Amino acid sequence: MELGRRLRQARLEHGLSQRQLCGDVITRNMLSQIENGSARPSMDTLSYLAAQLGKPVSFFLDEDSVATPNLHVIERARLLYAQKEWTQLLSQLQQYRDDAGGFDEERWLLQAVCLTELAEQALSEGNRYYAHQLLDEAAQAGTCTMYYTREHERRRLILLAEATDAPVTLPQEDRGLLLRAEWMRKAGKPEQSIALLACCADQTCARWHWLRAEAAFAVEDYEVAISHYRKAENEYGQRCYERLEACCRAVEDYKMAYEYACKRRNDS
Repeated sequence: MELGRRLRQARLEHGLSQRQLCGDVITRNMLSQIENGSARPSMDTLSYLAAQLGKPVSFFLDEDSVATPNLHVIERARLLYAQKEWTQLLSQLQQYRDDAGGFDEERWLLQAVCLTELAEQALSEGNRYYAHQLLDEAAQAGTCTMYYTREHERRRLILLAEATDAPVTLPQEDRGLLLRAEWMRKAGKPEQSIALLACCADQTCARWHWLRAEAAFAVEDYEVAISHYRKAENEYGQRCYERLEACCRAVEDYKMAYEYACKRRNDS
């Protein structure tokens, strides 16, 4: 039986809806994709789902999942991470096969953390140029995983300031995060965009709410999208009204959908 089918069966046996199983950890859209076989969970995600369902991770893994050549790479990488053997960890991650998949999210998080640790070592040895290069690579790795957190990015930026003598200020930090979040959304990676937006110190500006709403809209989390579009509509006007009309229709709030349709016509 495929992983997705096993997961859905276990969820139904526990009497849980998709939203209840997701909690605040993953999106309902992602869980739906996993259950219908169009996406594979990272090991962290699978571990979370297994714990929620009272099952061992091995219950959900079919023979193909166990046999993936990346499983051995990741298991060895986890051990090296626990031992803080950063140089060996980076070498181990270079053996990861992009075409085999299965653990992509975990691979990129381990790589981002490893590169940051190596950059700190390089700085302690006075090699600022190499540290700067490693920190740039860490940023690229961070954009590839939704598990790259605000604290990961904050630490990277502090080290980058030391490597380049550039001052670290929260507004400048947020501008960079907003640009990366917008790029990830346009690249078709809304979950990563959401993770980057969560790293912003200022989550009150209209642009932040617009980007957060767009990412929520992309994963069909319409209720969340509505709340953020409303906070951005004074600045983004027509674009928000169009999206709000679509979101309200999706959640069957036809009265509000009609009101936003009227706003679109009146402002055009």
